[in-house]
Amino acid sequence: MFIRDSFRTIAGKLGIAPSTVMKRVRELESSGAIKGYGAHIDYDRIGFDIHVIVDVKVAKGKLQLIESRIARHESVQMVFDNTGSFDATVIARFRNRSGLDRFLKKLQTYDFVERTETKLILNTVKEGGVKI
Repeated sequence: MFIRDSFRTIAGKLGIAPSTVMKRVRELESSGAIKGYGAHIDYDRIGFDIHVIVDVKVAKGKLQLIESRIARHESVQMVFDNTGSFDATVIARFRNRSGLDRFLKKLQTYDFVERTETKLILNTVKEGGVKI
């Protein structure tokens, strides 16, 4: 579970003044290094039990077009450009197999999508950011 500690708590751990922590956090927020704060959702508990990785091969330099279309889908969490056999990787969650099936069939109708490969995530060993 992720909890946003108070400036005072962080300062105590670091052995510095809370005002110093506050100033540094504000600088990180202003610079865009800290993009925001949010809840850590347990998707299984709210019914999104199907978690997948979908690799997508795109033809004719249309990667950005296809990625922007995929990114608009409500079940898609992340879309990445990558190297290797596929051009893009999609991370998505679904309530059931039929939702996943509809998504994959729709994705495969997009012009310039040559092929896809879907991997079902069975267990998440680690999820979260890099500790700095």
